Amino acid sequence: MQAIIDQSFTLVPIKLSADQSAVSCEKHKLEKCADCDVDFVNLNRLSKLLVSNPNLLCPPPANVVTQKLTQAVTTTKEEGNTLFKMGRHAQAISRYNMAAAFAVQRPPWETNTLMREELSTVVSNRSAALFESGDYIGALVDAETVVQLRRNWSKGHFRRAKAMVGLGALDEAADAVRLGLSFEPTNAVSITVIRHLKWS
Repeated sequence: MQAIIDQSFTLVPIKLSADQSAVSCEKHKLEKCADCDVDFVNLNRLSKLLVSNPNLLCPPPANVVTQKLTQAVTTTKEEGNTLFKMGRHAQAISRYNMAAAFAVQRPPWETNTLMREELSTVVSNRSAALFESGDYIGALVDAETVVQLRRNWSKGHFRRAKAMVGLGALDEAADAVRLGLSFEPTNAVSITVIRHLKWS
């Protein structure tokens, strides 16, 4: 086994930052370098987190969740939901932007699934707010992001379909709803939408 590892091992010269908290390729001084085929972005991110938290001797277990961050995401998302229901879509979008910014701040040792679920929910809500504001392209971009984050969640496909309807692309909207139904065949909202699109 060691022979196989040694055979594929390539020594990569690195350069340490002045404070010795980050590395880059020695030749080009880049954190991510295609020429040297190295990517130290995640390593440097982890190093930065550990340096900025001197009391953290090692990362906690992956099942430990930063509760304050969860609370920040939930609170700002709910504030956005309240503003959305009041018809204050621009303010709702602002709160969703903030909630999304919180969601992507999860440290790398926390489970990726939690970040994807939080972020997809927030971005889905922002897609709805953008749609109601008449920004159908923005709504579509957010819906596409939701589908990328959680492909098997029918709501992302529904948001994509709504944005397509706003843009007048009814065939593409129907395709989006059908794809969502393939993951959740009994979703009543999607079934109603697909029937409506067939009649259009």
